[in-house]
Amino acid sequence: MQILGHRPQRTLRRPVEISGIGFLSGDLVSMRLLPGEEDSGIVFRRVDLPGLPEIPAGVRHVTGTARRTTLGHSPCDVGLVEHVLSALGGMKVDNCVIEVDAAEAPGVDGSAGPFVEAIFEAGIVTQKATRPVMGVERMTCVRAGNATVTLHPTKSTTLTLSYLLDYGSLSPISRQMHTMDLSPENYRAQLAWCRTFLLREEADALLQQGLGSKTTLNDLLVFSRLGVEGNRLRFGNEPARHKMLDLIGDLNLLGFDIAGHLVGCRSGHPLNVELARQVLRQQAESALDPPRILPLQRLRRAA
Repeated sequence: MQILGHRPQRTLRRPVEISGIGFLSGDLVSMRLLPGEEDSGIVFRRVDLPGLPEIPAGVRHVTGTARRTTLGHSPCDVGLVEHVLSALGGMKVDNCVIEVDAAEAPGVDGSAGPFVEAIFEAGIVTQKATRPVMGVERMTCVRAGNATVTLHPTKSTTLTLSYLLDYGSLSPISRQMHTMDLSPENYRAQLAWCRTFLLREEADALLQQGLGSKTTLNDLLVFSRLGVEGNRLRFGNEPARHKMLDLIGDLNLLGFDIAGHLVGCRSGHPLNVELARQVLRQQAESALDPPRILPLQRLRRAA
């Protein structure tokens, strides 16, 4: 890994609250986003448990990636964290305490949009401490079957993301892709309101497990052979965009910015988190050597 640059850390100007039905429990869940101190990162605080235990939002604390990202161990765990982490990462809010009164984040409408609007309502302030922007020195790829996530190296401080969604010709979800440079403006306009999606048979299987009992077709996208059931797409390639949204949330667990070209293909939370682990291993290896900071003139030419 190499340090490509730094930027000022950011936090919220004031606390803000978001509430909604939990997709897993069906209960009303309340969440508060609070300003965080410099270098404190993002921390979840379970206010419904004795002692108000805290779970740092870091790769080492991931305990589940089956259809969602979970941090911590039961009873002190919190699931479905990827959307709020994506909102914070997309809007470049680095230090934040997230108080939640359940073992999951509120589902809201299945997107990160309500979290982003709450962040705008709270306001964002810069802090004196800086956050490094890191880049890999070699292509880093993780694979499972025909699914991959690959981070290509760069000499700039920009993160470009591409996502290809292709479940085959028999899938009710068409082949689609999306590409964009990550910035708060692009995130809010292109990704924030893209919703969770699943197939009808997947939805039925979750209901049989007792999950999602109060989730309706208005809360997410359910695809059958006839298309989207009881809802309308916000973008023609909304599923691909939502996969990119998830990817940003999972990689926010790194605790630093990454730059390069990040390409996902048919991937989900398990590969997203595995890529984050690979990046952390490279960072640990590079920490044994003197820091490598690219000269400013090279950064300007690359930009």
